[in-house]
Formats: sequence, structure tokens, C-alpha cells
Amino acid sequence: MSVLCWGRGAAGLRRALQPCGCPGLLAKEGILGGVCGPRRSSSASPQEQDQDRRKDWGHVELLEVLQARVRQLQAESVSEVVVNRVDVARLPEHGSGDGGPQPPRKVQRGAKGASPVPRSGWAQRLEKDKRIQRMHGQQLEVNLQMQVQSQSEELKVWPKHLQVEPRLLSKQLAVFLAPESSWEEQLPRVLQEAPRKLRIAVGRAPSTQAQLSGQQQKLLAFFKCCLLTDHLLLAHHLLVTHHSQQQKQKLLTLDMYNTVMLGWARQGAFRELVYVLLMVKDAGLTPDLLSYAAILQCMGRRGQDAGTIERCLKQMSQEGLKPQALFTAVPLSEEEQAAVLKAVHKVKPPFSLPPRPPPAVNTSKLLRAVYAKDGPVSYPKLHLPLKTLQSLFEKQLCVELASKVCVVSVEKPALPSEEVTHARKTLQTLRDHWEKALCRVLQETKNHLEVEVHKGRFSLYPFLCLLDEREVVQMLLQVLQALPAQGESFTTLARELSARTFSRHVVQRQRLSGQVQALETYYRKYLHLLASDTKVPNPCLPRQYWEALGAPEALREQPWPLPVQMELGKQLAEMLVQATRMPSSLDNRHGSSRLVPVLYHVYSFRNVQQIGILKPHPAYVKLLETAAEPTLTFEAVDVPMLCPPLPWTSPHTGGFLLSPTKLMRTVEGATQHQELLETCPPTALHGALDALTQLGNCAWRVNGRVLDLVLQLFQAKGCPKLGVPAPASEAPQPAEAHLPQSAAPARKAELRRELARCQKVAREMHSLRAEALYRLSLAQHLRGRVFWLPHNMDFRGRTYPCPPHFNHLGSDVARALLEFAQGRPLGPHGLDWLKIHLVNLTGFKKREPLRKRLAFAEEVMDDILDSADQPMTGRKWWMGAEEPWQTLACCMEVANAVRCSDPAAYVSHLPVHQDGSCNGLQHYAALGRDSVGAASVNLEPSDVPQDVYSGVAAQVEVFRRQDAQRGTRVAQMLEGFITRKVVKQTVMTVVYGVTRYGGRLQIEKRLRELTDFPQEFVWEASHYLVRQVFKSLQEMFSGTRAIQHWLTESARLISHMGSVVEWVTPLGIPIIQPYRLEHKVKQVRGGIQSITYTHNGDISQKPNTRKQKNGFPPNFIHSLDSSHMMLTALHCYRKGLTFVSVHDCYWTHAADVAVMNQVCREQFVRLHSEPILEDLSRFLVSRFCPNPTPRKISQCWEASQLKETLQAVPKPGAFDLERVKHSTYFFS
Repeated sequence: MSVLCWGRGAAGLRRALQPCGCPGLLAKEGILGGVCGPRRSSSASPQEQDQDRRKDWGHVELLEVLQARVRQLQAESVSEVVVNRVDVARLPEHGSGDGGPQPPRKVQRGAKGASPVPRSGWAQRLEKDKRIQRMHGQQLEVNLQMQVQSQSEELKVWPKHLQVEPRLLSKQLAVFLAPESSWEEQLPRVLQEAPRKLRIAVGRAPSTQAQLSGQQQKLLAFFKCCLLTDHLLLAHHLLVTHHSQQQKQKLLTLDMYNTVMLGWARQGAFRELVYVLLMVKDAGLTPDLLSYAAILQCMGRRGQDAGTIERCLKQMSQEGLKPQALFTAVPLSEEEQAAVLKAVHKVKPPFSLPPRPPPAVNTSKLLRAVYAKDGPVSYPKLHLPLKTLQSLFEKQLCVELASKVCVVSVEKPALPSEEVTHARKTLQTLRDHWEKALCRVLQETKNHLEVEVHKGRFSLYPFLCLLDEREVVQMLLQVLQALPAQGESFTTLARELSARTFSRHVVQRQRLSGQVQALETYYRKYLHLLASDTKVPNPCLPRQYWEALGAPEALREQPWPLPVQMELGKQLAEMLVQATRMPSSLDNRHGSSRLVPVLYHVYSFRNVQQIGILKPHPAYVKLLETAAEPTLTFEAVDVPMLCPPLPWTSPHTGGFLLSPTKLMRTVEGATQHQELLETCPPTALHGALDALTQLGNCAWRVNGRVLDLVLQLFQAKGCPKLGVPAPASEAPQPAEAHLPQSAAPARKAELRRELARCQKVAREMHSLRAEALYRLSLAQHLRGRVFWLPHNMDFRGRTYPCPPHFNHLGSDVARALLEFAQGRPLGPHGLDWLKIHLVNLTGFKKREPLRKRLAFAEEVMDDILDSADQPMTGRKWWMGAEEPWQTLACCMEVANAVRCSDPAAYVSHLPVHQDGSCNGLQHYAALGRDSVGAASVNLEPSDVPQDVYSGVAAQVEVFRRQDAQRGTRVAQMLEGFITRKVVKQTVMTVVYGVTRYGGRLQIEKRLRELTDFPQEFVWEASHYLVRQVFKSLQEMFSGTRAIQHWLTESARLISHMGSVVEWVTPLGIPIIQPYRLEHKVKQVRGGIQSITYTHNGDISQKPNTRKQKNGFPPNFIHSLDSSHMMLTALHCYRKGLTFVSVHDCYWTHAADVAVMNQVCREQFVRLHSEPILEDLSRFLVSRFCPNPTPRKISQCWEASQLKETLQAVPKPGAFDLERVKHSTYFFS
């Protein structure tokens, strides 16, 4: 591969980006070349001149990056770099004089009109370096041509012979390679042979995926992939070549041998299977259950005689393995199980499969009422009939089989013109060429990688064979089309490409294996539970009903290891760069022109790290803008579902119909979370699985009236004040674009800073605009439809919707666009709750009781109705609210209800929210039974809502007065400035582990917002205030601080013992903190650039003590608030309510708010009535305190200190939890 950059070699980087015309004044002095030069066309309009200026700024930024790349290339070994010529493409000219990119013009020295350029010392050195680099580039091009030619010849003459017979290191085992009897007779004797004796460390198979090295993970994934692509002979060849070399043999594990053995068993290839078995013995390994399953499967397929099978089973029994375990502990398909059973029946005809265990029931005390069969239940039904749901299922199935969704963009469409038509035709022609070029490059790459495997090296060949070539090409072109103009990180692009490849592979595998047909059969039956016009004999939870149907287990497709993901993504990205080229002159319709790459590779800096970026050619970006194509393409998993999601039944089954969905979101490359979930008892996850299913079964629709108004603003110039981002044309511009030649260096530096600020704001605006475009386009696409949001959870148990762009966890605009698809009559009190909800959204009466909020709603009813009727032309009362768009949506709902002849009968679709009052502190106060803290966060009943932030501010003010009387200057300066707003963020985040340093930064930011506060005292004042805030919290929440300290100290000591912190939530979800030291850096070398990444899944890495101790308190509290939410969700579902949540904010219909409030309080009391801290202490002691005691004195002391700390659970206070049930403002 080659490094793609502007110009020819390092010497051409600056020249290729030199703007047309005479260089500007700053450029002459080597400061900002091309920024302030003369405009290209004096007849251009002001708008076009602004566009030119912005292009020049972009060139400046790119020039600085590329000059840094020049210096880097000079410092690196050029033997690994090949530099290609990249020319600037010219856009079609239609006589408009729009100042588009012009062909570069060289100005000869001494020529007429040329400006004298001062030659400084650094410039002369740079020119010298450029000449040297150009010579190296020319030499490297010659070397590259020779290398390509030699590889082509190698491909033609490379023999296709693959090794089948292994070379064994044990002479005793080698005699079996030339058998005197049949291979069938050899097998029992091979099984009886003792494994070759090796050193202790060799042959010990890692027990988990996380314990494998990067090379081992890649090899295991290669062998498994070869089985999927019918390249078993290649897998066997690589296994044999590695086994034959003593150093490489150390990389092989029993799983790798078993994988290849299983492949031969499926084909009934007995001789090759015995070869692998001989290698297992030769490697010093002992066959396990999977090994015997492969052997028996092979004999079952071949119809082997009973004698051989009997001796195999006898040997298996001698090794302590039972035949029943073959069908319970080994992941085999139904066909493979049938072949194994056929072999066993020849010896043991009465043998039968172990009976399917009865459905296990969760016995958790907290969930006993959820799964109780006695007592009334009224599980909710959807509002749609069976036929409609079946039709929606067919549509969703088609979407996931296609793996993508095309959506019409809501961006203001371009007016039809000859220029637009020509641009679209040009773009389509280019894409046709790129498709053919990508097919050719993909085939060449696969041929080269196949040769690598022939040479006995790992390669990505089988991974590139998983998908049809056309599907890979379409995926790459889709990524190219979506690439932003500012480019994308090469590493991020590699991850995205590998993830898309894996997702498409999983869908394709299910289609080819018959899983889709089975899914159709069982899902149609499942819909009888949900449809409005059907009944089932025994109402139950969706998971229970799905399991009762006997649906087959879904394919367990483990994600590829991170090293494979990165290498595959990098390979695909490089193919995209290599194959996509465009003419250097797009307006040359008849003559020929040179081809230039569409993507070029540059380096930029993020913080202190240098990162590689793939940027699209400016001419290609301009072509896309001119074409203004009206569609956006999304991955199927990024779009809400058109039918109810699959119920979650296990850690790998649920959510989308075919596309892979993780039950638990994890850090990139981490596998411990998934292993914990799969090894814990299945019943322990029932609470989480059922809660996620219930959240995903909520049907949604788009609020069309709100969407129309948002689109009206979006397609104009946006409205940042209302959360509608402005287009790029509204980005700020520097006040001064030209500087005189004699300008001082300080003024030039100031201009550079201003340019950097403008570009930063422009990038932020672009990001917000793109996010809004995706959200609004999806909302328009789903207008008039019913859709669903499948959910999963993070490693703490907090739940999230899977589709990222359009969901109820988004901004105010996103939430206002959504409403329940299934309505509910308001009933006698629903209208009052709608009005209270409206006032809550405005933020005007936060500290007032509910009756005053209701009265306020009546007072402003005229404004509410005016907002509903004339949102853009009336008094616009709704625009002054904290959540303006949700306020507007509620105004419309209230207006409809009050104008209805019978408001109680009005069917409302608007979700009504009940929000926890500083929910983290509520959990801390309940854990510590802290009476003072409980009263501050509304656990204690009161007539008016208590505001903890105002309470802390008042306490800080008391301390300030005392210090001011003592003569403390900073305390005197702060008089009148200590408000609720100043301390709110720090108080809110203290419960989630914010440090004094972080708290000081938060307070500093608030103080800088106060224009009348003397700014020279901000630093001193923020230091003073953060101390007083922490001191106030210590007094007000003494129990909270004691628990927080105990959790922090426990985590610190556990980390010092070399372990990461683990615990189990009250609902049984196993939690592990993934924070480890990131000093082990992995690299994928070669090609355009080397990719460096941290492999967080390596459990050999030491824990990051700082992150472990700082993360434990907030993560533990998050696991408690998720448990409370799940309990509330399950009990609301049992009562027939529609329920969704945004962490500690619970949503339901207005008519059901009172019922949800009751359930919410009951479940909070029930949760905290459990001995949560005592249970945590017992778990941590059993998990982390070693038994027997370590031998070393230092370790013995650390272990005793750890045990002593873990057992020193903070003593609870005297607060009565039952009082929470009567607290009106606990959630309000």
C-alpha cells in the first residue's frame, strides 16, 4: 500500500495546496500561506467570496497538517513508505465564475507579476529536504514496480499443493502416519496413547477468550472462519505448518485443533481427523468433550462399526467424560447431535438424550411477586391486530435481510438545473467505474492473501470470502458516500467497516442455515401473545411464552477478536483508497485526463496524539454538494424496528430479528462481561431480560405537528436557541480577512487564533447539523408508522435503546417528536397530570407544591392555547420554557383535551414524566438510613418539594459568613454570589464520584458566567467554594459520605491485590469494572498507516487503581437505580401499564401516573429493605479475600487489611423507609 498525500512525495505537499494567484502577504512570510491572498474572481458575489475564504482556511489547516507530515516522513525510515502523485481535480465550469478549484499555476521566479519571496533559513532547509525526499520517492516507485511484478509472477507459478499429513515431533506417534491397518482401527490406539511430555508451561490451554494472546485469537478466528467458508483444507494446512514448527506450535490451543477436527467430522473425513488427533497428542494435550463429539460425529456419519465406537466410548469413560455431557455441555447443531447420537446408539441402543430441564424459575425475593402465578395479572396487549403485526414483521425481515435502509433526506432539496443533473450523472458514472475497480482490487487482494496462507502465515483470506464480492463492494461505496467532508479517523473507519462486515455475515449465515424460516414460524406464533384480537390460554411474560413455544436456540456467533476486527477493517479501507479514483478534470467531457485518488491520507493531532485521517478529495466533496442527492443510507440496526423486537431469552438472543445485538454494551475488545453473563445461572438474568423486553415492546409514533414545525426551522436557517442547529453557511467568520504586509507578528498570531476558533465552531455546527439531519430524516421516514426501540444495557445494568439516532434518550427536540402509538383515555385525573407535566417542563415552578403548579397552569391557559394554535406567529410563550419543544407538544395535547366535549374520554398519546429528586443521593440516603439526607432529597414526606441544591447553597452561605467575619478576603468577595446555580452541578455529580479538582472546574465555569463577579478572583474563589461544598455535603449527608468512602477504599485495596472490582446487583446481574492499565499497545503495521490501539480485553493487564476506586461508588449507585427501574417496569407491566424510562425519569400515560407513582415508591422501599451493603460485603470477601492466607508477609498484611475493610460496613441511621411511600415529591 502507499501513503496517499498531496503532490509528488514530501516535496510536493506545499506546492499542491498553493492557492491560485499571487500568494497572500502572510504566505510570503511563511505564516499562513494562502489565507489572506487576493480573491480568485473580482466579479464573485459576497457569498461566493465567503465560500472562497472558507476554502482557503481549510487549505491552511490541511497545509499545516501536511507540513507536519513532511517532517515526520523525513524522520521515519522511508523504506516502508511509498508516495504516489495526487493531483487536484478541477470541477466542471458552467460559466458562473463561482470561484471553484482552479488548475494550479506555477509562477516562475523573475517572471513578470511574480512577487519576491524572502528565503529564510528554515525555508532553504525545507527545500533541500523536499529534494531529498523526492529522490527517495522516485527510487521507491521503481522498487514498488519491481515488487508488484515479482508478486504477479509468484501468483502465476505458486503451487496449489497444501499439506495434509502432519510432521510429528514424537517418534512414538509418528509410526501412526504409516499405518499397517485401516484408519478406523488406528483411532482407538491413538486415543490410548499418552500425550507427549512437554514443559509445564506448554500445552496448558487458556480457559477463556480473554486469556489468549492477540496472535492466538487471530488464529482461532481464522480456523473458525475457514469452516464457514468451506476452506477447511486451508485451515488444516495452516494448522499443520504451525504444528511442525516448535516455536509456532506454542500458539496452538486445544480449541484450534478441535475446530479443525470438527470440520473434518462434518465431512466424514476419517483420515484427516486422525491426523488432527495425532497432532493433539503430539502437542501434549488431552482430548476433551468437544474432541470426542467430533470423533463420534465423524463415525456416525460414516456408519462406523460398533467395535470402534465402543472402544472410543470406553476411552472417554476412562478419562472421566460422560456421554450425556456431549448433548448438554457441547455447542452442537441439531444435525451434529443426530450424527453423534447415531454413533452412540450402535453401542448403546437404549441411550436417549438427556431430558430437557423444566423451565427454571427465578427465586429472588425481589422478583417473587413478578413471577407469582397466583394473584391478578393484566399484561398489556398492543393496539394492533394479528394480521397487521404479521405484515409489519415481514417488512422488518426484509429490512434486516438487506442490512440497510434508504431514507429521503429532509435537507432542503436542490432546485432542478442542468448543473445538478450533470453532477448526478457524473457521480453515477464514477460509481459504476468504482464498482468494477473495487471488484478487481478485492479479487487481487484475495489472491495475494491466499498465497500467504499457502506459505503458512495467517491472513484475512477467509474473512474476505464470507460475503459475496458485490455485497462487499456496495458496503464500501456506501461508506464512501457517507464520509464527512472533514474526513474520518482511519482507525474509526476500520472499526466501522469490520463491524458492518460482521453484521452482514451473521445475517447471511442465518439465511443460509434455514434460521430465517424457523424464525418466521415461531415469531408468527409469538404474535398471538401481543395482538389485540387474539388470546392465549395462560397469559405470561413474553420471554416465558417464547420459551414455551420451543423456539430453537439462535446461532451463537461470537464477535471477532479485536485484532482481527482492526486488521480486516484496515484492509477494507485500504482497498477503498486504492480502487476509487476520479479524473483530474471533470469538465473535460471529450478528452482524456489523468486519474487522481478520491481519498487521501493525512495526519492531524488530537490532544498530543497524532492520528491518521482519510479525507475525500475537495472536488469529490463539491460534486456531492452539487448533486445534492436526496437520500441517506442507514444500517438496519441504526433504525427503529417496524415490529416488536424479539424477547430477550439469553445473553445472545433478543432485540433485532437477525442482526447481532449485544445484551450488554462493553468497552471495545473486552470479553469478560459476556463471559460473566454466559457463566452465571440463567435464572439470575431473568429480571433484566424481562425488563429489557418490556421496554422494547413499547410502541411509538411520530408527533407530526411538532415535526412540521422543526422541519420548517431546519430547512430555513435553523434556530440554535430552540435546539435546531444552523447550517454551515451561518458559521462565524473572522472580522478581518486581510492584513497589511507590515502587520506585527502578534497581530498575525491573533488572526490565527481567531481562524482556529471559527473553524472549531464550524466543525461543531457541522456535527450538530448532521445529527439533526439524521434524526429528522428518520422521523419523516417513520411518520404515520408504528415502530419499536429494542433495548440493551451497559455494564452497570443501565438500559439504553439500540437505535442511536432517533430515540427518547435524545435532546428536547427528539423527545418532543415521540409519543406513544397506543393511546389511553385521560380518565378523571389525567388532565390534571397533563397540566402539571406541562408546568414541570417549563421549569417555572420547581419549588412549588403540585396544587400551585396546577393553579399556575390555569392562570396561563390563554398562553397555552395560543402556543398550541399559533406556535410561530402568536405570543410564543412556549419558547421561554426550559424544554421548549416538549412544552409545545404538551400545550397541543392540553388544548385538544380541554376543547374535547368530555376531557376524561380524550385519548392521550403524550408520555408524562415523573423525575427522581437527585436520585443518586436518594439511593445513598436510603442505604445509610440518613434522616437528614433523606429529608433533603424528598424521601421524607413534606408539603413542598425540598431542593437539595438550594439547601447546600444555604449551608455554604453560612460557612461563608463565618469566614467573612474572621476577615477571609475571598469569603467577603463572594457575598451575594453563592446561588443554587453555582453549586448545582457539583452537588449533582459528587454522588457520581466527582473529585475536588473536577468540582473546582465546574464552579469556576459558573463563576465566569457571572459578569459582575471580579474575574481576577475566580481561581481563588472556586478553590474556596469547592471546599465549602464538600464540607456542607459532609454535614448534610454524613451517612452518604461514609458509604462513599467505604466503597472507594474497598476498591482501592482490591485493585492493589491485582483484581478488578466485581459485584452482583440485587436483581442478580453480574458486574465487572473494565478499567485496566492501558500500557499494552497493539499494532497493525504496514499499508497506508500503522494502527495503534489498546487491547482492553486482556485480563493479564493490571487494574487501573485510580479508575477502579473512583468508578466504584458511582457505578454501584447506577446499578441500584437500574435495579429500581427494572423492578418498577416489571410491576407496571404486570398491572397493564405502558412504561418506559430515561434512567431515573419514568414515563407513562397521564391516566396511569398515580399507579406508576405507587409502584415506583413500593419498589424503592422493597429494594432498600434488602441488606444491600451487607450482601455486597459478603460477596467481596468471598471473591477477593484469599483462602488460604498468602505466604508473603506483605501480601498477608494487604489481605488482612482488605478483609477488615470489607467487613467494616458503615452503620445505618434511623430513617424509616416506609415513609417514602407517602412522599409526594420522591418522584414528581
